[in-house]
Amino acid sequence: MRQRNIKNLDEKLKQNSAFLIEDPQQNKGRWSEVFANGNPIFLEIGCGKGQFITSRAESFPKANYIAIEGQSNVALRALEKAQAEGMENLRIFIAYVHDLEDYFEAGELAGIYLNFSDPWPKARHFKRRLTYRQRLLNYKKVLGRDGFVEFKTDNDGLYEFSLDEIKGAGLEITEASKDLHACGFESGRFTTEYEDKFIKAGKNINLSLIHI
Repeated sequence: MRQRNIKNLDEKLKQNSAFLIEDPQQNKGRWSEVFANGNPIFLEIGCGKGQFITSRAESFPKANYIAIEGQSNVALRALEKAQAEGMENLRIFIAYVHDLEDYFEAGELAGIYLNFSDPWPKARHFKRRLTYRQRLLNYKKVLGRDGFVEFKTDNDGLYEFSLDEIKGAGLEITEASKDLHACGFESGRFTTEYEDKFIKAGKNINLSLIHI
């Protein structure tokens, strides 16, 4: 979905920069120092306006959260929410990430959330999908023991592709559903802005919980 431009975006980002990480690669291997505690760290790739990640951060103050968003005008909304609520257990950085090893050491993360990622529908773009098997194996490198990837999508084609990629990567699915909000899984408790719209429209939400 096309996002509208925001007037004076750079100024507004500065005004809401309390939890913005401007040079995240410098924190590789030392994210626990950023949070000043040893609590587990969870990552959302593509946080949008931040409804999902801020809800989790508020509900689980003994966990740390990092959100990545590629679009500055969208990330601003997540930063505004984090700053307004004083969420010390949340950090956000703005980037299009291709290799998580540029930002995290082996085992530094406890879990990764992929919520309604771009499906890249053209066949020639399959390697850009966040559930492409090489990306899944990249996630595995930065996840610790008992780490997981939680993947949600409204796109049935992307979901079927992802099931094949998970299998091809040799990973284990511990929970799966083609209608998340009808099955009562814990993963349905926290939703994104898009997810709420899909639910209201009666669209099924697909889930895969992948054990690393």
